[in-house]
Amino acid sequence: MSSIRRTLRLAFVAVGAVPALVLALLAFERSSVALRAEIEQGLAMQAGALRSDVTRLVHERVLNAATWRALEVMQDLAVGDVDKRLAAFLQRLWQGHGGLYRELAAVDARDQIVASSDPARLGAVDAPGVPWLAVKLAGAEVALEMPRRLPHEAAEGLTLRTAIASSFGSGTLGELRLRLDWPQIDALLERAAVDGRRVALLDAEGRLIAGSSALLAERPRLDAGLAAWVAEQTAAGTWFVGSAGAAPAGAAVLARAGAPVIARAEAPVAAPGVGAAAAALPPLAGWRVLVLVPRATALAPVTAMAWIFAGLLAAVGVATVVAAGAVSQAIARPIAALTAFVRSYRLGQVAPAPDAADAPGADSAGAGPASVRATAPEAGSEVGELQQAFTQMVRDIDGHQRQLARASALAAVGEMSAVIAHEVRTPLGIMLTSAQMLQREPQLSPEGHELAGFLESETTRLSRLVTTMLDSTRPRPPQPAATDIGALVAHAVALLAGQASERGVQVHTQVLTQTGLDAIVLDCDAGQMTQVLLNLLKNGLQILGRGGRIEVRAIDQGPQVLLEIDDDGPGVAPADRQRIFEAFHFQREGGIGLGLAVVHTIIGAHRGQVVATEGRLGGALFRITLPRSPGETT
Repeated sequence: MSSIRRTLRLAFVAVGAVPALVLALLAFERSSVALRAEIEQGLAMQAGALRSDVTRLVHERVLNAATWRALEVMQDLAVGDVDKRLAAFLQRLWQGHGGLYRELAAVDARDQIVASSDPARLGAVDAPGVPWLAVKLAGAEVALEMPRRLPHEAAEGLTLRTAIASSFGSGTLGELRLRLDWPQIDALLERAAVDGRRVALLDAEGRLIAGSSALLAERPRLDAGLAAWVAEQTAAGTWFVGSAGAAPAGAAVLARAGAPVIARAEAPVAAPGVGAAAAALPPLAGWRVLVLVPRATALAPVTAMAWIFAGLLAAVGVATVVAAGAVSQAIARPIAALTAFVRSYRLGQVAPAPDAADAPGADSAGAGPASVRATAPEAGSEVGELQQAFTQMVRDIDGHQRQLARASALAAVGEMSAVIAHEVRTPLGIMLTSAQMLQREPQLSPEGHELAGFLESETTRLSRLVTTMLDSTRPRPPQPAATDIGALVAHAVALLAGQASERGVQVHTQVLTQTGLDAIVLDCDAGQMTQVLLNLLKNGLQILGRGGRIEVRAIDQGPQVLLEIDDDGPGVAPADRQRIFEAFHFQREGGIGLGLAVVHTIIGAHRGQVVATEGRLGGALFRITLPRSPGETT
């Protein structure tokens, strides 16, 4: 049968895993090609969007210059702006544009500032910079200078110059100069430089005129060799590059002092939101935006996709192997599985099959002395039905054995308790009365008082032990009544507050009611439930050391109520979580093993359940589930 099982597994792997591998490789190859194309297209689209933003920003400033030069207030330049009307107008414009401009100024023919948004600049000489671009717009020519830094400025600015024509004759009165904050362009590009990207703006001569901070830290501004450097990096496989914009074919270059000036000759394109007055092209002839992204960053989605495909392939392989093993087991060894199961149980080495052990009410640790689980035959088959019946029989036998052991222990306690009640309680009562009378003797020495106190306390302890043993064997039937569980918990905690304080243990309570309710009301015997809480709390106080913590939670769950006693002590070993509720089973030195047996008996009388497990605090957690009404069962 081993050879049949091995052959079936190999066949399943060959039929399932090999086609999955081929399909995964083909799918990865096609997805990788499509993703690379999408990356390149995305970079190009980002570069185009950035170029559009730069175009709109500069073009709107050019349109402002062409519009403002023709205003009537500009004619005050002819009289030197004696009433400062022009200066006030420029200052209002500067304030209204919220920091878009560094300075708005009007200069006369001698380049002396007559009116300015900055009063401190009045009378200063503003020498023109190096011409860069010239744009004709709305009947006016606006010149752009190369970005430069003035002595009173900390960063470079871009100056737009346009002549102010005289309304009283030919000639010009001077110039209107708009000084832009050129680092705004750098900031615009910097916002797009995420995930290690570099963003550059090149002019028509291929010079780096603006860029992100990382790029400007590597290449100087106005660097004319950036395009060659980008080509080298791209060829070496270091970067992916997206580009937008190119030098226009046949652009006329006008010879002027300084750098060449490009005159725009293309068809007009209006900038968005500017209006019909923006009929000319934005002044970006030949300007380009480059977006560079590290190849490793750009291909990160491809790498992630490769790992995803590898994971899916591994999952398919594992699923195939598991399915092959399961099917081969079902086909080749159904009878052998049942035979091994019966043989193992007969030898005391196997628990009920997984389907039985996982059924409701089954012990989480398995039934009996089991250490190995048998393989279940195919469900629904004759062999499967036989094993289910055998498994149920095993569970019933194990349950009856546990009940019989508990009943035997309680019967022994009952017989012993009857003898103790008859033979011990009467002498104990006499001893307690005698000790109390000795305490009242005035001639008794201090040592005698101390010994009498010892006698009284130990007699009281023995009397409580006898009472506990009797309660564990012959508990009275519960007398249910509507009880506030929150108040009951608070009362039990208050009774043990002195012991908790003396031992240095913190006890916290929490009552979680349903929405709209002020209390958790349960039909139960208040006295017996108080005894349950006291036994569990005492159990925790006796085990925990100084600085320990106990949490008592009452939770309203609709048809049932949940009580949890949680501590941060050593906890209960999984092997002992069922046995600790049996009589005379104890873990603490000096205990007799009846407290938790009494708890189990009282909760059972209330048709509830109590289990021990590991709590949130790392120690033992006793969870009690009680029905709302004594007639119900949890």
